Amino acid sequence: MRRGPRSVPKKAPSVTDTLVALPSAVRTVFDTVQARNPHEPEFQQAVHEVLDSIVPVLERHPEFVSGGIVERLVEPERQIMFRVPWVDDQGTLQVDRGFRVQFSSVLGPYKGGLRFHPTVNLSIIKFLGFEQIFKNALTGQGIGGAKGGSDFDPHGRSDGEIMRFCQSFMNELYRHLGEHTDVPAGDIGVGAREIGYLFGQYRKITNRHESGMFTGKGVQWGGAEVRTEATGYGAVFFVQNMLAVHGQQLAGRRVGVSGSGNVAIYAIDKVHQLGGIPVTASDSSGYVVDDAGIDVGLLRQVKEIERGRIAEYAARRASARFVEGARPWEVPMDVALPSATQNELDELDASALIGNGVRAVAEGANMPSTPGAVAAFRESGVLFGPGKAANAGGVATSALEMSQNAARQRWTFADSEEKLRSIMSDVHDAAFAASERYDRPGDYVVGANAAGFTRVAHAMLAQGVI
Repeated sequence: MRRGPRSVPKKAPSVTDTLVALPSAVRTVFDTVQARNPHEPEFQQAVHEVLDSIVPVLERHPEFVSGGIVERLVEPERQIMFRVPWVDDQGTLQVDRGFRVQFSSVLGPYKGGLRFHPTVNLSIIKFLGFEQIFKNALTGQGIGGAKGGSDFDPHGRSDGEIMRFCQSFMNELYRHLGEHTDVPAGDIGVGAREIGYLFGQYRKITNRHESGMFTGKGVQWGGAEVRTEATGYGAVFFVQNMLAVHGQQLAGRRVGVSGSGNVAIYAIDKVHQLGGIPVTASDSSGYVVDDAGIDVGLLRQVKEIERGRIAEYAARRASARFVEGARPWEVPMDVALPSATQNELDELDASALIGNGVRAVAEGANMPSTPGAVAAFRESGVLFGPGKAANAGGVATSALEMSQNAARQRWTFADSEEKLRSIMSDVHDAAFAASERYDRPGDYVVGANAAGFTRVAHAMLAQGVI
């Protein structure tokens, strides 16, 4: 029997397939980025968002165009890739890949975290590093932009395996670091344990105790109070500022949070403190909704201590239920804080949130909303705080840790939190003022990108073609 032609399933469109056409002023730059980085969709997406936002800045500052600022910014100053060989507990040799992309040092030493996760690749590190340029500029702390990491998966590994991996990773990376050169921190998969092993190996190799060359350290040996809480707290401070400038408040509002890691847990914690009602948390298996308000102590027990799945929270909490294989954006909420990972909230999720009356969205993670979702929020009038502004609290507090290390000082938790609150207020005000200056009042995407870009661009012009 003759068979008909075999049908080929259609490939689902990628995020970059949905990007809108850019204005002619920046289209050539983006075409070059695509041609030079053809298999890096996350990086292309991050560049597209910035280019789309800064057109009015370029129109008012022709010196940025003639000085080739944009063309230079989209190319990292340095990209480092290396192998990381190590031996597991069974005596088997393992080889992972390490990265450090140093994007811009025009405002200060490179600053950005290290991510250990099996999804890590060059595109993700470059997107994170590119975002870091503008995020760090917005803090006003005198730090440049970088990011790094590895496709090493720390999940299920013993302390000994993680130590050996971190030592091998640092055996190569150390030569590119230093308190006046490049100062890493933690990110997904890199917490106080990993930072301890990394810093210890750096100190051993260099025979120098440069406390300020790594942030996120333990408080007992040079770390800063509030650093652990900073990204989550900072996102909540930012959304509090967004609401306040529009005559609204956080107290009494239902707040949805995605994720159940460091950022999500401390965002939930701060929402409680400010009188809001955090109703969701999630992981890769699904989400929980708790109309009584997420119990932070129980969530930390399940996720940080037991390293369990989010379903275990609902099993121990009568007011909570677990929804498998779904994301929390279908739950009615007044404020949404996507705090898990990139592109976790798409256009359909945004439509569900808008339909349920969401008033404000602030990104606790890096680029967690797809371009379609961002467009939907902006077109509907929802207050939207992009990650480079809303989640700047982590790196801002890292810069405070660097200052304390340089002066051999320690600040109290209350002092550090107040400094963080002030910085996040300044970040908000800078983004809001820029949105008005460039005739897009209340558009924090334009405002954050314009404010950060302008600070970097002026410094680049002043320092010449380098």
